[in-house]
Amino acid sequence: MSRSMMRRRVAALVAAALSAPVMTPVKAQRAPVGPATRSYVKVDTNVLALTNVRVIDGTGAAARDGQSIIVRDGRIAAVGAASTTAIPAGAQVMDLAGKSVIPGLVMVHEHLYYPVGAGTYGNLTESFSRLYLAGGVTSMRTGGNMNGFAELLIAQAIARGEKPGPWIDATAPYLEGPGMGFNQVTILRDSSEARKLVEYWADQGATSFKAYMNITRDELKAAADAAHKRGLNITGHLCSVTYREAADAGIDDLEHGFFAMNDFVPGKKLDTCSGRGGAAQSMLAQADPEGAEVQALFKYLIDKKIAVTSTLTIFETFTPGRPMPPGTDVLIEPLREQFAQRYASTQRNTQSVYAKAFPKGMAMERAFAKAGGTLIVGTDPTGGGGVIAGYSNQRALELLVEAGFSPLEAIRIGTLNGATYLGRGALTGSIAAGKLADLVVIDGNPAARISDIRKVQLVFRQGVGYDPAVLIESVKGKVGLW
Repeated sequence: MSRSMMRRRVAALVAAALSAPVMTPVKAQRAPVGPATRSYVKVDTNVLALTNVRVIDGTGAAARDGQSIIVRDGRIAAVGAASTTAIPAGAQVMDLAGKSVIPGLVMVHEHLYYPVGAGTYGNLTESFSRLYLAGGVTSMRTGGNMNGFAELLIAQAIARGEKPGPWIDATAPYLEGPGMGFNQVTILRDSSEARKLVEYWADQGATSFKAYMNITRDELKAAADAAHKRGLNITGHLCSVTYREAADAGIDDLEHGFFAMNDFVPGKKLDTCSGRGGAAQSMLAQADPEGAEVQALFKYLIDKKIAVTSTLTIFETFTPGRPMPPGTDVLIEPLREQFAQRYASTQRNTQSVYAKAFPKGMAMERAFAKAGGTLIVGTDPTGGGGVIAGYSNQRALELLVEAGFSPLEAIRIGTLNGATYLGRGALTGSIAAGKLADLVVIDGNPAARISDIRKVQLVFRQGVGYDPAVLIESVKGKVGLW
């Protein structure tokens, strides 16, 4: 099946799900809960009624007050006005007056590692998976892998109910050429190696791939072809390859919005990363989102059906004048101190290129979406630290609103857009009868105040309700150890 046919089929499934009748027979899909997961669970019942709640359904539609959501065996069986929606006999009833329910967040540039010093990344599969879930993330794609089999194995353990966490689209280790000097990344020598690496990790269970900064055009095309033969997607944080060249090579998604774009860097050499050291960001700072060159690039990407992933949270940590990121108190003390020192240094750097590039990057993402592009979102817990799983996902939606999206648009980008890109739009990403009960209960109204997105009280993954406070407490002050 071609990618265009695959996407058309996904679109048809989404349309069918969204137009389903209010009451829908559903197959049992409640998430399994093993003994090691039980202590994090607050609600575990076959039939559940969430009543008198505000529903923000993830489609971009206006919030609806006074609603009831009926969950049966892990799926949404009914959504409708509380006054007319029947509560099944034997259901556990939760009156959520004054609260909102949004779909579980679907985030597509996440990591299960974190910088621990000198180009080394620690394996935080245990603590980060809990924090993602506590922050309202019920589905996620890892945007690159420094931990080899660890990420694949925890995705499988979560699916079996042995560990708490989101559903994970587990990306293979990076596809990268020489130049970065990472000691946790295999270096490609040619396109044959790129193809073999994709085939190997697909055989091991990886469900996604990511090209990195020093890959060549031929290596990227070989990797994309090999991934597509398996029905899998490939994304990229690029530098040696331009966005337009990546589109021609068959890439499905481009990471970091337009911060990694080097299509307009003067003297860009083929297959050479010449956008490091601020060159790409300097060009971004000068770019005109409404200009002919930029709009032509947008159209090229849109015509090729290539998504773009916003990761404003990581670039905010590089930008002077921005607030301290949320959630750093969960880190072990050395990592807290390490980031605090870098944050203080960033604030003193008034000449930073990001002072202009950060707001321009926001404007570029907004303009791309206005032009008809598919924008999805993630957070990228890398750089010099400060991007903390769960907390950063909530911050990502706040930053989209700051960029000019409405709260409802930001919620859609962080839910249905991501689910549709991952091929799971018929299962999750919006609140509709027949979909998985991936739901987040919020004490407030993020449709009116996006900052209320931080007030998560309960997170349902396939109908099982997890307590975010318990998940956070289980790792607080320990993140960095495991």
